[in-house]
Amino acid sequence: MTTLPQSTTRKLGLVIDLDTCVGCHACVISCKGWNTENYGAPLSDTDAYGSDPSGTFLNRVHSFEVKPPVLKDQPAPEAQLIHFPKSCLHCEDAPCVTVCPTGASYKRVEDGIVLVNESDCIGCGLCAWACPYGAREMDQVEKVMKKCTLCVDRIYNENLPEEDREPACVRTCPAGARHFGDFADPNSNVSKLSAERGGMDLMPEQGTKPVNKYLPPRPKDTLSEGAGDIDILAPYLEPVAQEASGFLGWLDKTLEKL
Repeated sequence: MTTLPQSTTRKLGLVIDLDTCVGCHACVISCKGWNTENYGAPLSDTDAYGSDPSGTFLNRVHSFEVKPPVLKDQPAPEAQLIHFPKSCLHCEDAPCVTVCPTGASYKRVEDGIVLVNESDCIGCGLCAWACPYGAREMDQVEKVMKKCTLCVDRIYNENLPEEDREPACVRTCPAGARHFGDFADPNSNVSKLSAERGGMDLMPEQGTKPVNKYLPPRPKDTLSEGAGDIDILAPYLEPVAQEASGFLGWLDKTLEKL
């Protein structure tokens, strides 16, 4: 069995904004592309265009329609569509690590990233059974367990421009819903975001202490009673000026003489 470090120098992880995510799956595609082309063995796809397709993904996006609670003295809110990205949360007390019989799963002391040494993995699936978030997947071709690496081969790669030294999913997100940083630093971007927006742990009752945080959706704006008569195009239909001036004024007067 693998033991967890008592503490880590840094706590690298993600902040995911559920209010901003549009469910475009760009993070899913970029993650698959980068890890297939660069890290370890390719993430397999079997029978991709057949009747029983199967593939390995380190990041997935699920969509749910939820009904927000009714607040006092407020009308019942309408249902909202929430897009929920899910990948490894790099937990401080990671059960997938301690259950591994070969030591293939481990948590790094220097940055807290949870990784799998694929050469030691026997594909027993115990880590997938122990993970309460369903963040591990068995690669049906390689017969080893795969998981998010926080793009460890990108974030320390000095051959890349500095702006590219972040996980592929973060770099690709067109909505800016994903943020990467060090939670051990209270002045980091992810620490500040989590503090300002009430960053949440996923399933805190499991006691895994996930590093990644989720920002809850903001309440949606609603029009007050009687606002249905408002013409939202009215500001654009009002004349900019009553009388033309400058070149346009000269041109208008000239054309009137013709």
